[in-house]
Amino acid sequence: MQSKIGRKVAVLGLCSAGAILLGYVESLIPVFFFVPGMKLGLANLAIVLTLYFFGLGSAAVVQLVRIVVVGFLFGNLFSIAFSLAGGFFSLAVMCLAKRYGGFTVYGVSVAGGVSHNIGQIFVAAFLVENVKIVYYLPVLLLSGLVTGLLIGLVSDEAMRRLGAVVRKI
Repeated sequence: MQSKIGRKVAVLGLCSAGAILLGYVESLIPVFFFVPGMKLGLANLAIVLTLYFFGLGSAAVVQLVRIVVVGFLFGNLFSIAFSLAGGFFSLAVMCLAKRYGGFTVYGVSVAGGVSHNIGQIFVAAFLVENVKIVYYLPVLLLSGLVTGLLIGLVSDEAMRRLGAVVRKI
């Protein structure tokens, strides 16, 4: 029994490391978009896979570790606040979509990408005390849709290839 728990902790450590690495890679990609703060959401790949393979609790731990580590390494306290709001709102929506919505991994990932942007825009409106920042939302929703589809595509392929290995853990 202890061996199984140890393997799961080790695998979740690898999931966290993967999310951190993807967050680092994303920080290297120059942003050529018209909306400040728009990103690809590469680290969400690790979160989606963890959610599907290990459940909400494990995905929440990986999400928290990723946000804190990436925030301290490549961001600041504001980026951590934005990421916490977007990341955990996104995770909650993905969990609900997976459990009750009957969505495929594509739909769950899109729901996560879109809701991440919604969470961040509301935190931004609160922090800058200006509701006009919501005007960015349509562009952010479109980017969440596109990147969510791409992450869903990669997640689907990764789940097919890794499913047999993960079931042994």
